[in-house]
Amino acid sequence: MPDSVLRWGVLSTANIGRIAVNPAIRASRNGRLVAVASRDISRAQDFVDAMPAETAPGSGSANLIPPRALGSYEALLEDPDVDAVYIPLPNSLHREWTLRAVEAGKHVLCEKPLATAEECMEMDAAARAHGVKLMEAFMYRFHPRTERVVEMVREGRVGDVRVIRSAFTFRLTRPDNIRLDRRLGGGALMDVGCYCVNVSRTLLGAEPVAAQATARWTGGYLDAGPETAVDDEMTCILHFEGGVRAHFDCSLTMERCEYYEVAGTEGHLRVESAFLPGTGPVVIQEHRGRTPVQEHPLEGEDEYRLMVEHFADCALQDRPVRYPATEAAANMRAIQALYRSALNGGSAVAVAPVQRVPA
Repeated sequence: MPDSVLRWGVLSTANIGRIAVNPAIRASRNGRLVAVASRDISRAQDFVDAMPAETAPGSGSANLIPPRALGSYEALLEDPDVDAVYIPLPNSLHREWTLRAVEAGKHVLCEKPLATAEECMEMDAAARAHGVKLMEAFMYRFHPRTERVVEMVREGRVGDVRVIRSAFTFRLTRPDNIRLDRRLGGGALMDVGCYCVNVSRTLLGAEPVAAQATARWTGGYLDAGPETAVDDEMTCILHFEGGVRAHFDCSLTMERCEYYEVAGTEGHLRVESAFLPGTGPVVIQEHRGRTPVQEHPLEGEDEYRLMVEHFADCALQDRPVRYPATEAAANMRAIQALYRSALNGGSAVAVAPVQRVPA
């Protein structure tokens, strides 16, 4: 592998790759997109042909060269010119293709949610055994605003934290969307509520001990039957030690709403467009009683680019990723507990602890 450039391959022509992650790789200082695979070679070729010519900062003409189109996922994993694989496949396929990529000696950046908690631990063990890096693609954590909010909380700007409030909702308009198929890992909690779980844990620097949720269930993919029913709306509460709570709404049926607040004994911080702020300037709102709201402006950044650059640095320099698969397992422990509660009438259920593995 070249010392300064990680050569990426992408499994599938998913929209998240097209609009966000693939351009981020091509714009990164330390990565090059060399191949895109689909089960249909013509689809892969059309996808590649539609890519604009881009040059990464400091990379010269490297990213003016379009990636190669491959007609199978297996062909990408067998490609000796691919060092790392980005996987934006449906949730139900994350475990299979992550393990296959790891066993092929490829580093893996996989879309969220990575897998069930148990599968995350299996995938972590496999990555360690094969000497490759594995990370879940929660890009918002790399945005400087997220990092600054965490710093402000740790500095005591809100006093003792008592409540995290958040929401991530948007409205699906196509009944055949894979987010509405339980067999593919669909549902509001898995698709967008996972961000609310993650930001709550990140801001508190702690794991929940119990979970409660109520859900609205829909027939799912083209109303195929009860086995495909998914949560299209869910209201959740995570309970942490010391009586601290995080509550949030997630939905696939409502207008877009995307924010989080961290509230304490002295004030609260509020962040709008919390997870997908774009690349323009952003602010953190600081509230203290009846005094005027103080806004803390920050320059915008491409959080996807920051994420892939971090991952490439870790792969190239053989150092631990900031968020290993055990962190993804902890997030899924909470999500799985919320589902158990929702299926049990909203009663509180315990969140199983995750056995941490040293980096």
